[in-house]
Order: sequence, then C-alpha cells, then structure tokens
Amino acid sequence: MRWNQWYSFNSYIRSSLWIVPFIALVLYVGAIRYAYLFDAWILWADVWPWGVEGTQRMLETIITMTLTFVVFTFGSLLVAIQVAGGQLTPRIIATALLSDNAIRFTVGLFIFTLLFATGALARLVTTVPHGISGIAGMLGFCSIAAFLYLIDYAARLLRPVSIILKVGEKGHRVIKDVYRQGAKHEDTHGGVFVLSEVPDRIVYHKANPAIVVAVNLNALVALGEDKNCVIELVPRVGDFVGTDEALFRLFGPTLPRDRALKALVAFGPERTLEQDSTFAFRIIVDIAIKALSKAINDPTTAVLAIDQLQRLLCFVGRRQLLGEEIRSKSGKLRLIRRTPNWEDFVELTFSEIRLYGAENFQIARRLRAVIEYALQVLPDDRHRALLNELDLLDRMLEQIYVLPEDLILARTPDTQGLGGAGRRSNLATAGLDPPSRHTSSH
Repeated sequence: MRWNQWYSFNSYIRSSLWIVPFIALVLYVGAIRYAYLFDAWILWADVWPWGVEGTQRMLETIITMTLTFVVFTFGSLLVAIQVAGGQLTPRIIATALLSDNAIRFTVGLFIFTLLFATGALARLVTTVPHGISGIAGMLGFCSIAAFLYLIDYAARLLRPVSIILKVGEKGHRVIKDVYRQGAKHEDTHGGVFVLSEVPDRIVYHKANPAIVVAVNLNALVALGEDKNCVIELVPRVGDFVGTDEALFRLFGPTLPRDRALKALVAFGPERTLEQDSTFAFRIIVDIAIKALSKAINDPTTAVLAIDQLQRLLCFVGRRQLLGEEIRSKSGKLRLIRRTPNWEDFVELTFSEIRLYGAENFQIARRLRAVIEYALQVLPDDRHRALLNELDLLDRMLEQIYVLPEDLILARTPDTQGLGGAGRRSNLATAGLDPPSRHTSSH
C-alpha cells in the first residue's frame, strides 16, 4: 500500500463511527465461545439466583434495553449533527462529532452487550450457565451506566463552547506538529516562491478533483536527494486541485517517476485538521460569523470563538513559521512548497469577524483586546500585521458608530466582550501609539 493510500485509510478509520461497533461484533464471536468454554471448567458464583425462566427474562430485558439504546443513540446523533451543523458549521461533523471516541466506544458496548445477551439466550436450554448469565447481567448494568453517561456527555458536547474548545485543542496540536520550533527571528517567508527557469517536467493531477489533505515532506526531500533534483509542490495543503492541474514542477537532470511523486500526496473530499494549520482557524471563524448572522444573532458565541482564536494566534505567533525552501542534510535545495505566513493567520483571524461583527459592542471590544494582548506577548516582527488590523478596526468603528459615547465604548478593550472589566486602551503601556494616532489621517 502506497503512502497516500495508507494515510487515507488510516484517516478514514479514525473518523468513522461504525468501526468500533463492527470490532465489537467481531469480538463477540470469540468472546461467547470462550465464555462457554470456561463456564464448563470454572465453578462460578451464583450471581443471579434465578432459574431458567428468570434468566430468560433477564436476557430478554437486556436485549430489548440495549437495542433501544442503540436506536436512541443513533437517532439522537443524527438530529444533533443536523442541528449542530446548521447552527455552528457543517465542518464540525467530521472533525468533532463522528470521530469522538466516547460516542464510538459507548455504541460499541451497546452492540457487544446486545449480541452477547442474544447468544446467551439462544443457548439457554434446561440449566442456567451462571458465568454467562453473570457476564450478561454485568454488561447490562454497564450499558445502563454508559447510556446515562452518554446523555450527559452529548448534552455537554453539543454546546458551542465545547465544540469550539475541541476544535481549538486539535488546532493547537496541529500547529505544534507542523511548526515544531519556536520563533527565533523574523521569518524569511517572502511570499510565493517562483523559480526563474522553466521546469524540466510538470506532473499533472490526473485523478478526480480533490483537496490536498496531507503531504509526506520527508519522503519528497529524500526523493529529491536520491534523484539530485528540485521538487516544487504547486498546491498548498488544503488547496483544491482539479483534473489536469499542475501538481509538481520538477527541475534537474534526473527526475523521479510521476507515480512515485503522486504516492506521497494524500487527497480527500474536504479539508482536515491533520496537516492543515489554518483549518482550525477556518472552522472557528465560520462558527463566529455564523453566530453573527442576522438570522442567529448570537454575539456571545462569537466571543467564545474569539477566545480560542486568541489562543491559537498567539501560539502560532511564537512558532518559527516554515519557509518555502526545504533543504536536505547536505544543504542542497530539494523541495519547494507553499505555506501560510503570519499575515495569512492574522487576516484569517480578524478580517471576516471584523466585517460582520464590528457593529456589535462585544465583538469590537473583544477583537481589540485580542490585538492588544498579542502586541504585548508576541515578538516585534509580528506587530506590523496586528497594528494594521487595529487600524482597520478603528476606521470601521468610526464609520459605524455616530455617537461619540458609543465610539468610546466600542474602542474599550474587554476580554469578555461586554460586561467584563472594561478599560481604556492600554497601547501606551505597551509602548505603542494610542488608537487615535492610527486614525488621525482619516
């Protein structure tokens, strides 16, 4: 199996709800046989002092109960997915709901208990197998406890703050994995890298249109070193690639085969959080702007989203963002790939939320608090993009708020949006110009 096939298969396994229940079915086939095998050898305690009739009723109750649990769980999950996808964003379905291990393992327990009780009932003849009935009874009790836990867990999971926090945690892990070094100096990322000479060969994407979800960078560098060539990956992780669009540009006397190159790029129907460092920002921003729509009008949820955006933005601002040139151990250029720079992260964090939410006091105050906090904790080379966003925010507020009192209120940074410890702009304490300095020319 090639790398991209293995990656796609592994990603599908991690994000599929039916895998764990299917494994439970396979485990049942062996568990029921071993349970009856040991039941004949071991003197089990008489856990359930019932006869054949009582044991039969107990097993029938467990079967009915677990079947109801399974139907209720899947029915409720479908409704919850529809509601959460409509109110928040459809992109949370695969990233936060279907891949949730608590839901998958709970359903797996229900399936295993259902099958075990069914198998025990089918084998119940004239004598009571105390070990089997005891195991079935304990599984039934565990299923009841798991069902009650699942109701509470699902109710907490579907809250906007829980979804946003879950996406934020995944985004934090992705950023930490993609950008492994802390920022040491100003990034050398200078925009789109373009080689001056014409490529010796272009590799085109011949399969169905799809999105680049992951790339095996180490293998591409090793392949370039082995062939003594330079490989340019044209699309960025998260980009849509159509049929017959350029996938690689190759430079060198000896070039690798197209098949070997394509095997190191994994495609999928939608973006994922596994290597896409900006996708967590995209999901949280989508939740924020959906909450700011006139139909929903829930700025408090948008403030919760901005809380996580502040955390992710300040974290990525402390990392050494990778440049587009990747060299081998010998120091030779082997791979060119496009990556998001600091300005991309800043614009993604602020632009759309500012556009849709600046007219709301909570959003205006919370955005200013994010910018001022980032200016205080991030290196100096990160300040230019942040100050530009602060200037854009001030200019937009001047156009929105006619009353001077409202403008002053909107320009007051507040970590809670509105109602927290509101305070005047503290740019002066950070050694920066006050907001009026940025807007004096307008």
